[in-house]
Amino acid sequence: MSEDFYCEQVLSGKISVKKIIESDNVLAYYHTKPFWEIHIVVIPKKHISSLLTLEKEDELLLLELFSVIKEVAEKILNEKGAARVLTNLGKYQESKHLHFHINSGDQIRPDAKVKNNF
Repeated sequence: MSEDFYCEQVLSGKISVKKIIESDNVLAYYHTKPFWEIHIVVIPKKHISSLLTLEKEDELLLLELFSVIKEVAEKILNEKGAARVLTNLGKYQESKHLHFHINSGDQIRPDAKVKNNF
């Protein structure tokens, strides 16, 4: 995997994603290779390598990011009864761009077909 999949592939438009919410600063979309029945990724459009590298100047962006995370998670919770919100750090973070996974349901096989809606 590339060092920053989100900047290099998603935000550059090299790959197409099914968007849920998009603003000038934040993008929420269905994961391109979901691990869960419902698997959504929320990213800042500004490159920030991880949760631990956030700066004071990123406070407003972080508020907007969490507003989108809350909106998506709340919709999933209301429709499915449960949701998870997760970010990875260190060796668990494959792409060095701050991102949050919002998911619900069972884990799925990598080759399974998933409906991209909730």
